[in-house]
Amino acid sequence: MKSHLFWSRWLECVGWTLVVLGLGLAFFNQSYLFDAALNRQIDPAFWADADIPDEAKRMQAWIYGVLGATVSGWGVLVAFISRTAFRQRQRWSWTCLLLAITLWYLVDTGVSVAFGVYFNAAFNTVVAASAYIPLMATSKAFADQA
Repeated sequence: MKSHLFWSRWLECVGWTLVVLGLGLAFFNQSYLFDAALNRQIDPAFWADADIPDEAKRMQAWIYGVLGATVSGWGVLVAFISRTAFRQRQRWSWTCLLLAITLWYLVDTGVSVAFGVYFNAAFNTVVAASAYIPLMATSKAFADQA
């Protein structure tokens, strides 16, 4: 019982971490912090030289803003499902989280690799692992649920 509570709290923390990262991405994607941590990792896949056109920076700010909103919304869902239905061992919640994370991971990582954005693929792997670990650790608790 304590183990299940631990893993549900772990998943809830993953969700709230996604909220914070998503909001940071939405509102601070052109700041020094995100420039150093994100843009300098991704930009070389699209711009060979360091001079990125202003129009591209504007597009980048917009797309990261939209992505950040999506990530933060997804994080709220993960946090609330983990805190409620998952904690109550409702089978659908485990299946929902597994399928949602798997779909996101495969599509996002596949697109990232196709475009040569290996930093994002690696980051995705860390995020997915942080969710898969508790899902795998609790799989037996959900196996008997209808």
